[in-house]
Amino acid sequence: MSKLRSQNLMEGITGAYARAMYRTMGYTDEDLKKPQIAIVNSFSESNPAHYHLRDLARYVREGIYAAGGMPVEFNTIAPCDAVAQGKGMHYILPSRDIIAASIELMVQAQQYDGLVMLCSCDKIVPGMLMAAARLDLPTVFLTGGVMLSREIEGEDFVTCDIKEAMGRVKAGEITEEEFYQIESTTCASVGTCSMMGTAMTMSTFVEALGLSLPGSSTMLAVDSLRFHKAKETGKIAVELVKKNMTAREMINKKTIKNMIRYLMAVGGSTNAILHLQALAVEIGYELPLKIFDEYSKTTPLLAKFKPASKYNMTDFDKAGGVYAVLKALSDQIFSDYPIITGNTLREELNKITFNPGEVIKSPDQPLALEGGLAVLTGNLAEKGAIVKQSGVDPAMLVHTGPAVTADSEEEVKELLLSGQVKPGDVLVIRYEGPAGGPGMRELSLPAAILVGMGLGNSVAMITDARYSGATRGPCIGHISPEAAVGGNIAFVKNGDLIEINIPERKLELKVAENELKKRRENWEKVPLKVPENSFLQTYARFVSDSSEGAIFKYREKSDQN
Repeated sequence: MSKLRSQNLMEGITGAYARAMYRTMGYTDEDLKKPQIAIVNSFSESNPAHYHLRDLARYVREGIYAAGGMPVEFNTIAPCDAVAQGKGMHYILPSRDIIAASIELMVQAQQYDGLVMLCSCDKIVPGMLMAAARLDLPTVFLTGGVMLSREIEGEDFVTCDIKEAMGRVKAGEITEEEFYQIESTTCASVGTCSMMGTAMTMSTFVEALGLSLPGSSTMLAVDSLRFHKAKETGKIAVELVKKNMTAREMINKKTIKNMIRYLMAVGGSTNAILHLQALAVEIGYELPLKIFDEYSKTTPLLAKFKPASKYNMTDFDKAGGVYAVLKALSDQIFSDYPIITGNTLREELNKITFNPGEVIKSPDQPLALEGGLAVLTGNLAEKGAIVKQSGVDPAMLVHTGPAVTADSEEEVKELLLSGQVKPGDVLVIRYEGPAGGPGMRELSLPAAILVGMGLGNSVAMITDARYSGATRGPCIGHISPEAAVGGNIAFVKNGDLIEINIPERKLELKVAENELKKRRENWEKVPLKVPENSFLQTYARFVSDSSEGAIFKYREKSDQN
C-alpha cells in the first residue's frame, strides 16, 4: 500500500488541527493512522429508496473497521423523482451534477483514501458514478435494493401502475375506491421502485460495471442478506485502498460500451443515455448518440420489465438478474478487467450458468432483434431524439398525424384531462428541454395518463423534455435542438402533419422549408418558468444540449466548440 493521501492532513505538527477535530468525534490515535474511507450516504426521509440507507451505513461502518479502516460518513442530497413530479421536476436533472460536485468538494477537501457510495435513485446513482470517475479513488457502491411489489386482485402492482391508474380512473375504467387502494397500498416497503425505470437501470449498471457485489442491485431492500452485503462492501473498500485499485479500472471506454449493450438488451431507461454521456465526459470520452443506435441495431432485446411487460425486478432477480444478462451477452461484451470482488468480470461470469426462460430470453430467440431504445433523426430532431421502442405498441411504430401543441407540461396535462386529444394526434410538448425548462422535466405523468386513458396505441407524444424509464407507449423525448435554442420543434403549429417512423429512425415535420424559415423569423422565445434568482437560471446558461448528456459545463455555451 502506498502512502495514504489522508496522512497529508494528519502527519506532523501541521496535522494537529485535523487530528484535534477528529478526536472530538471519538476517533483515536490508532484510527487516525488507518485508511480513511468516506461513506457517502444519500439517506433521506423524503425518499423511500433512501430511507433505509442510514441503517445500511452502520453495517458498512462495521465492515470498514473490521478490515482495518477508519469510516467517516457524510451525506449528499437525494430528491425523489416521484415526489417532484410537476413543478419540482425542474430541479431533478440538475441535482445529478450538483451531487457529483458536492462529493468531489467534500472528498478533496478532506483527502479521503477510499469511498463507499450508498445510493438508489434516478439522479443519485449517476451523480455518484460521475464523482467516482472524476475522483478516480478506490470506490465501492452499495445500492439500496428493490421495493416489495403488492398483489392486488391477483396482479402484482409496482409504482408505475399508480401513474397509469390516474388515466384509468379518469377514463372510468376503475372506480375511485379501486384507485385509492392502488395509491395507498402499492408501495409495500422501502426500496427502489420495482420496475425498469431510471433508478433500477442505473443501479444495475453499477453491478454490471463491477462496482458493487454480484446480485446486490436486484435483491430486495428488506432482505436481511443486504446487511451482509453492506459489511462485505465496507471490507472491500479498505482492501481496494491497500491494492490501490481505483474506479477507472471499472469505468472506462470499453466498460461504458458494455453498459450501452446491457441497456439495449434489457430495454432500460432512456435517461440512461444522458447519464452514460455524462459519465463518459468524466473520463474524456466523447459518446455521440449514433453509437447508441449502432448498438441498438446489433443487440437483441432479451428482457422487458414493468411497465413494458408484466415482470418486475423481483422476477428479474429470480431469473438470474444482471449477471444472467451479461452471461447471455458474453460474446458481445468486454469482460477481461478486474472488478471489486478481486476477480475479473469474465471469471465471475464463468461461475454461473445462463438458463433462458420467460423473463430473460436467449440471444438466439430474443424478444426482438433490436435493442430497447432507438435514436431518431429528421428535421424535427436534427441532433437526435430518443424512444423506448420496446415499450411501443407495434401499431404505433409508424404513424403520421396532426400536431397538437403545448408549451409546458401543465398545458399537455390540461389537454389530456379535458378531452382535447383525439386518436391519431401527435402531442408536441416543447420549452421543456435542459435550457428551456429549465431542467428537462420528466413527463412521466402525462405519458402514463395517455396510456391509462387508452390512447397509447393511437396518440404519439414528442418533446424536448425527458420521460421516465418507467414510460411506455409512443413517447419520443430528448428532441434536439430544443425549442429554447431555436430547434424546429418551436415552430410546429396545430394541425401540422408529423411523421414518425421508428424502424427507419425518422422524425419529420411535413412543412416546407420556406414556411419554416418564415416561422423562424417571427419566433418569440417563451420565457423561463423559474424565478430570476433561481440556480436554474444559471443552469440554463451553462447546460449542454440533451444530445450531449445535458451536462452542466461550467462555462458559457457560446464559448463551446
